Amino acid sequence: MPALSEIARTRKISYFLESLPKSSAILEIGSGDGWVGSYLRSHGWTNYTGVDVTPPADVVGDIREWRRLRLKPESYDAIVAFEVVEHVDCISAAHALLKPGGKLLLTSPVPHMDWVMKALEYAGLNQRRTSPHSNLTYFSSINGFRARSLRTVAGLSQWGIFTK
Repeated sequence: MPALSEIARTRKISYFLESLPKSSAILEIGSGDGWVGSYLRSHGWTNYTGVDVTPPADVVGDIREWRRLRLKPESYDAIVAFEVVEHVDCISAAHALLKPGGKLLLTSPVPHMDWVMKALEYAGLNQRRTSPHSNLTYFSSINGFRARSLRTVAGLSQWGIFTK
């Protein structure tokens, strides 16, 4: 794991995950290598589901086809999408799957600084992207949710906590 990615994971745990009640129904969109699910399960959360287009996700498929994946509307207290929205527009799926008052937890590159993130990847300091960043989005423009906390980290990454 590249050094900057490891630091970011540690900070995401404290900023986003530690405050979630252990009883929360949590859905992770883009679960990747499974680090979020591993952390949550090993620290007492019991209702976690990871979705990704490739294994080892709990549910394998495209989140935009959530009905076909047999996910139930308004059934999650929190949805985690770390470094996902720049790859795929999953905001409407998240809105459909979150309970009223549920939290959407997002991280993504600041769109106009994505070139720096790419340079850090090439230098081996940041995790390599798995697909193009074809959906870069400023969190301040996300509709359908109430922004509870918007934060820019190191001028490169945006972190957001939204409620439905």
